[in-house]
Amino acid sequence: MWQSGGVSDEDRLSRAQARTILGRVLKMAAPFRKMIYLSFACVMVTTTTTLSAPVIVRYGIDAGIRAGDVDALNLSVVLYLVVVSFTYVFGRLLFVFVNRTGESFLRVLRLAVFRQMQRQSMAFFDRNKAGVLVARMTADIESMSELVQFGLLQFLSATLMLIFAIIVLLFLSWQLTLVALIVMPVLVLASIKFQRDSNKAYLTVRERVGTNLSALQEGITTVRVIQAYAQEEEAIRKFKISNRSLFASHEKSVRISTWYFALIEFSGVLASGLMIGIGGWFVHRGTVTLGTVVAFVLLLSSLFDPVQQLSQLYNTVQSAGAALNKLFAILDAKPEVDEHHAAVDLPQTGELKVSDVSFTYVGADSPALRGVSIKVGVGEKLALVGPTGAGKSTLAKLMARLYDPQTGSVEFGGVNLKMATMPSLRERIAVVPQEGFLFNGSIRDNLRIARADATDADIEAAIDAIGATDHFAQFSDGLDTQVRERGSRLSAGERQLVALARAALVDPAVLVLDEATSNLDPGTEAEVEHALERLMAGRTVIVVAHRLSTVQRADHIAVVVDAKIAEYGSHSELLARNGHYAELARAWQKSHAPS
Repeated sequence: MWQSGGVSDEDRLSRAQARTILGRVLKMAAPFRKMIYLSFACVMVTTTTTLSAPVIVRYGIDAGIRAGDVDALNLSVVLYLVVVSFTYVFGRLLFVFVNRTGESFLRVLRLAVFRQMQRQSMAFFDRNKAGVLVARMTADIESMSELVQFGLLQFLSATLMLIFAIIVLLFLSWQLTLVALIVMPVLVLASIKFQRDSNKAYLTVRERVGTNLSALQEGITTVRVIQAYAQEEEAIRKFKISNRSLFASHEKSVRISTWYFALIEFSGVLASGLMIGIGGWFVHRGTVTLGTVVAFVLLLSSLFDPVQQLSQLYNTVQSAGAALNKLFAILDAKPEVDEHHAAVDLPQTGELKVSDVSFTYVGADSPALRGVSIKVGVGEKLALVGPTGAGKSTLAKLMARLYDPQTGSVEFGGVNLKMATMPSLRERIAVVPQEGFLFNGSIRDNLRIARADATDADIEAAIDAIGATDHFAQFSDGLDTQVRERGSRLSAGERQLVALARAALVDPAVLVLDEATSNLDPGTEAEVEHALERLMAGRTVIVVAHRLSTVQRADHIAVVVDAKIAEYGSHSELLARNGHYAELARAWQKSHAPS
């Protein structure tokens, strides 16, 4: 059963929004102005020649056939062939120009959106799920593609055809024009209703497509759990419900289209019948000529087809407008972590100082950090420990300026990180995540992610610096070994070695680590530990620690509890206090004790 409730209004645009979007589109399309003018010229030519053909037929009938003038008939035949040829040639040119302009615009738009995404800070990706952003670059761009490839062409042609057709009809006979327009009020009212109903149906279909895809994705990604608990039938039942709902919405949209297009077709037949009947009566009275009536019958399609085309375009325009609105929202998003206009390079080395920092994630009910202050001297190793959700990872991210604090400051060598140039910031402070992400390509390509201008010698030196030369030499293709998507060809330990080699290639002053060995198997853990030790040598290190062995190697330990630093000191000092850290240490020892 069809239900229209629950449709989101996010795709509906006000007139003010539509005007704003149109203005921005025209501004972005300015580099393609020449192509746009050529397209418009082609539309003018094809519209004129299309409407000229029935007028030439009228001349051939009245001045040629009925008057018995062979020369006039031959002239009309030649002229008809000429205008039909012009219509074909300029119609093809119009298709080429419009599509070239549209695809060029989409190319610029894709690049602009992707560039803006790359500029965004981590908070942007916290607010926007990866799937949603991918949809912006795929589904929303596809909505735009439908408009620029077919919609614009159809819109220009239909609008001009409708206006020019009425002018030509009035020029030929105002009496027959009134006859042709008898059914027009019905068409206009039907088109308004169709636009309203089809828009509601379109929004519902779009919403239910998303729901159905979510059900499909959930069924595929959780198939192991589903089969483990023999819940296949339940998963099928849930998908059947969402699939049936999608079917119902499509069925409703088809019913809406069916009555509308049937009415358009009937109106055309009715208008043709009236034209022949009343036109014949006018011919009998001598009010109009036979050629004029024939021309009107031929021109009726030029009057009714544009109305139908413009109505069909409504959803395409609505979809494209909504897509543009979302894409422009991304283009307008200002990075929370951005380079200051008066930014300066960070010094080569220096103390890392956190002063009275507080930070709250967007949408969070409570702060992740409150009034935190801490110092890390040059070459010192600081371990951040604490229960899950206490704020230790947030503090590490602030110290690497992946986020900016709402209050307080983070400084390196006396320079506030907010005032640092981005290149110098990423050169001085490098982050090695818990799991090294690899891109599709070779090991060498993945290392150059850290420094695009790195030579082969630089890459080999970075690998040697962490002591992994022999390991990568075991591959038949060496550093040219293809790692495949997400590095699936390499083990977790090998992926982490690549991540550590990236950091070595940057040669930072400060390393921020999220326990780079916590998820490794014993076979590769020792090798990664050795690489990590070599990488940390002589550098300032901040590590989010999950194991006692890592913590014991640190010069200082900061225990983060309830968004604050509850304890600070060395391993032995904190054990002696018998506080939060001592409790964590006992829990770690107990979890690793032999059973």
